[in-house]
Amino acid sequence: MRRWGVTFDRDDSPDEGSVNLTPLIDVVFVVLIMFILVAPLVELDRINLAPAAEEKSPDMVSFQDSAPIKIHVYADNTIFLNGTATSAIELSTLLKRAYRLYPDTRPQLYHDEEAYFGTYQSVKNAVESAGFEALDIILKSS
Repeated sequence: MRRWGVTFDRDDSPDEGSVNLTPLIDVVFVVLIMFILVAPLVELDRINLAPAAEEKSPDMVSFQDSAPIKIHVYADNTIFLNGTATSAIELSTLLKRAYRLYPDTRPQLYHDEEAYFGTYQSVKNAVESAGFEALDIILKSS
């Protein structure tokens, strides 16, 4: 005699609950290959350090006397270009004018150690957008 009911087939195989990791591994390899291909193309800003001198020789020029373009960033993040207060937005325009007058010079940035790094970054971006290829950075304490 058969009763009305539902019978469930039990599958107690050891494969129950396993996850197929093949697509995940494929994606990881693709991402790894992308990093390998893109890494050499990434450009980083580099600062070349001046060689250290044991003694000051007579042919050495003081930093204060060597550049017609001097940018000062003080502890309160105020920016001065050649002694005149300016904002980060105006600095780009003023540096473009200075680049037309002195295209072969390297501007000097006197940056106070208490000033924010963001101020340095905005000054560096303004110098680059003006067309200068190099920037002398002189760090000074407050």
